[in-house]
Amino acid sequence: MNTPYQFHFGDNPAARAVIEDGLKAFNTEVIGQHLYGNHSAYRNLELYARDERGEVVGGLFGNDGMGWMYVDYLWLHPDHRGSGLGRRLMALVDDEARRRGCVGVFLYTYSFQAPGFYQRCGFELMGELEDCPPGHRRLYLKKRLPPL
Repeated sequence: MNTPYQFHFGDNPAARAVIEDGLKAFNTEVIGQHLYGNHSAYRNLELYARDERGEVVGGLFGNDGMGWMYVDYLWLHPDHRGSGLGRRLMALVDDEARRRGCVGVFLYTYSFQAPGFYQRCGFELMGELEDCPPGHRRLYLKKRLPPL
């Protein structure tokens, strides 16, 4: 059968809903309502560190869902790098992830950021995307968490 398809780039909320609903239905069928039924219930995570003046000097944010915590952004003011603040933030994320019932923490970083920091925090490299951005690598890391 040779169907004459039409292709369209661009914002289309109705078409997007068809794709999202179809994928959600398929995923629920395969992994079950108990794991995927709350796909829209991804819970945000925000954690900030403030200095004695109340200024934000670091923090991170992400979300959890489908059994994993996802860290999207982590930033420390340059004056606080190397102070142990990053490790403390990541330890708090691990604790919060376990409290939320997550089996692990996932994040990505770039080769020009701090991949060694994450590995020292117990993350293992699980993949990389070369030339992202050109001349660098995007690194995907995970850490399995022991249950509470």
